[in-house]
Amino acid sequence: MPHTSPPAGNRTRAKSMRRKMTDAELKLWNELRAHRLMGLGFRRQFPIGRYIADFACPERKIIVEVDGSLHAEEKQSAVDAVRSAELEKDGWTVLRFWNDEILRDIDDVCHHIVIAAGLTAEDVARRAPAGALEKRA
Repeated sequence: MPHTSPPAGNRTRAKSMRRKMTDAELKLWNELRAHRLMGLGFRRQFPIGRYIADFACPERKIIVEVDGSLHAEEKQSAVDAVRSAELEKDGWTVLRFWNDEILRDIDDVCHHIVIAAGLTAEDVARRAPAGALEKRA
């Protein structure tokens, strides 16, 4: 599935979803927005083909999904697996974190995202906003 324009309703749905973020999504967004995490540029509720990613870094092709208890159910878990496989086939790396993980240990979540981005020490030094190295190193 090459990156194409999202279906007509996805843009509207994504905009609505931005206004209804969960506590975990808000906490993670506070770490990702405005290139705060090592200079990585993330977008929230980002349409990709027929899907809407919770958070996406188009430059590094990383998707971060924030999952609540619904995603633990067998049917939803199967849907998530298909979705992730389709996005990965398109070259995206899909990371999934439970709401509880984000609320309990945001630093560990951010560390996993930085590792998935494949940033080198030189990248971090060159791209991180002032103060970010101390916070996330």
